[in-house]
Amino acid sequence: MRFRQVHLDFHTSEAIEGIGSRFSKEQFQEMLKLGHVDSITVFSKCHHGWAYHPSTANEMHPHLSFDLLGAQIEAAHEIGVKTPVYISAGLDEKLARRHPQWLIRNAEEKTNWASDFMTPGYHQFCMNTPYLDILAAQVEEVVSRYDADGIFLDIVGIRECYCQYCVAEIRRRGSDPRNKADMKALWEETFLKYAKKINETVHRIKPGMPIFHNSGHVGRGRRDLAQINTHLELESLPTGGWGYDHFPLSARYVQGLGMEFLGMTGKFHTFWGEFGGYKHPNALRYETSLSLANGAHISIGDQLHPTGFMDPATYALIGEAYSEVEAKEAWCRETTAIAEIALLSVEAAVYAHGRPLNEYGPASDSGAVRILLEGHYLFDVVDTEADFSKYKVVILPDAILITEQLKAKLSAFVAQGGKLLATGRSGLSPDGTQFELDFGVEWLGSSSFKPSYFRPDFELPSLRTASFIMYTEGQEIKLTTSGTKLGSRENSYFNRDLFTFCSHQHTPSDLQDAGPGMVQGPDGVYISWNMFEDYALKGSLPVKEIVCHALDLLLVHKTVRTNLPAQGVTTLQVQSTENRWIQHLLYASPVRRGQNIEVIEDLPQLNDTEVTIATAKPVREVYLAPQQTPLPFQQANGGVSYTVPTWSCHQMIVLQF
Repeated sequence: MRFRQVHLDFHTSEAIEGIGSRFSKEQFQEMLKLGHVDSITVFSKCHHGWAYHPSTANEMHPHLSFDLLGAQIEAAHEIGVKTPVYISAGLDEKLARRHPQWLIRNAEEKTNWASDFMTPGYHQFCMNTPYLDILAAQVEEVVSRYDADGIFLDIVGIRECYCQYCVAEIRRRGSDPRNKADMKALWEETFLKYAKKINETVHRIKPGMPIFHNSGHVGRGRRDLAQINTHLELESLPTGGWGYDHFPLSARYVQGLGMEFLGMTGKFHTFWGEFGGYKHPNALRYETSLSLANGAHISIGDQLHPTGFMDPATYALIGEAYSEVEAKEAWCRETTAIAEIALLSVEAAVYAHGRPLNEYGPASDSGAVRILLEGHYLFDVVDTEADFSKYKVVILPDAILITEQLKAKLSAFVAQGGKLLATGRSGLSPDGTQFELDFGVEWLGSSSFKPSYFRPDFELPSLRTASFIMYTEGQEIKLTTSGTKLGSRENSYFNRDLFTFCSHQHTPSDLQDAGPGMVQGPDGVYISWNMFEDYALKGSLPVKEIVCHALDLLLVHKTVRTNLPAQGVTTLQVQSTENRWIQHLLYASPVRRGQNIEVIEDLPQLNDTEVTIATAKPVREVYLAPQQTPLPFQQANGGVSYTVPTWSCHQMIVLQF
């Protein structure tokens, strides 16, 4: 897989003339060189349904007079640039108006994405209809006729559908469309049937050709769905609604699956489909560096003008980031992450408990990742199939109920010396009535007070001792003989209600000890509120520092210690073939502009960043990459210490053993 890819969108209406009229092989190549691009995804078929090449399986765009796809592939290959080919799979607006009976319908017979045909927008196809055969023929044509370097299929996944094909099929099986469990099973089968047919179509002609089926999200806990792809592309446009926390959450899960993957961002100020929008070059520099730091290759989204003219401003922008990536690649190939903490994803656990999974994931996962990033911990996001034995601590955030299988895995982990951090309802039995692990507490019930308060028996680094508000649901617990209390729960005088309310928001603490709120037991530390959900929704400083205190109790020897600011990110990657570790330091401070758009513009310089890496292996040299500047270091007491004097955005430090 190449490091410096562009995903070149080209969804072009039949109402526009002169398609490809300004395409020039020389200009196309010039822009790829300007952008330091080594792979570009080009279009066979767009969401409007048109082909951008002569076709018998489809229809060429009515205002295109030549083989644009073939010309792009020839031009790119001539300068050593790969060309995966894009095919819109779930959307085909041309065909949607001809065969609306093949579209996905909800239980009220409405379509999606656009709910009707009087609203501008696309309509999604059900793969349980004759459309699948048409799509497969379009894929076969491209793979047979063109020297493609891969196939990218878009807008696919497990979809709820009550079209008459799905209704007829479920009735043929002797069930009823009102039986949700049977319908869910059908929807899963429909997607897997689609993926199998497309994969077999491609690999029958070109065995081993890369294929990616884009669902917009790689579901944590759905390894089966991830593995229908040859590689993964993590769509994560920070300014398009994902934010800057989304990619680390996805990447820290995906790197553990052992598949090649890339991080997909965009050059746009907002989202796909934007013409004339540009983010600051510093934003792309940071986003591409964030991919490298998490073991990923990179794809930047662009959108080609209908005339086929490549925008010089866009490729100058991309080139500022990709010229740096090109210089860094040697230290980013074939890496694996060092992690001491496993964050067991709530999203993955929910799926393991038999509930559906087709969303971005709950706040608990994102809040936990934000705390771990700001605390500069080395962590992976894992599912219930993961090997826990390589970690020191497993975090059970907020809502991890303990099945028999999970209890056996966690008990074995603890028996080997591992420790657990559980919050909220995590650690309870599937029926939510008792703890399945020994945190030194007995469960009494969910608290009727919301919010309630926590008074720690320790002082927080940034604050003195106080009653700190906990906004989310809490649990009432009782200390057992094996537990050590680390802080107390306090209730408010009363919940805010019609005749009992106080001040503008909530009632203060009554300052009375209402039982333990945080306890350390033989298996680890338990905190009785949904701490990670709380941090995702409110971002409260005490919540973060309470969680970090618990982690520092459990991590006797933290692998990385640094004075990096909270907004900074650090990872540690192993490059075994070169016998070296690469520490990544990143720093940017997104600001919110407009309506919930996170923007990076300024990249301040950081000075004298101190780092200590725990390792007993003898280190021969430490140097900055890609500059290859030697860095003074000391190795003593099981650690390597050094200071990075001056840097901004992204700095790699190589520990050569």
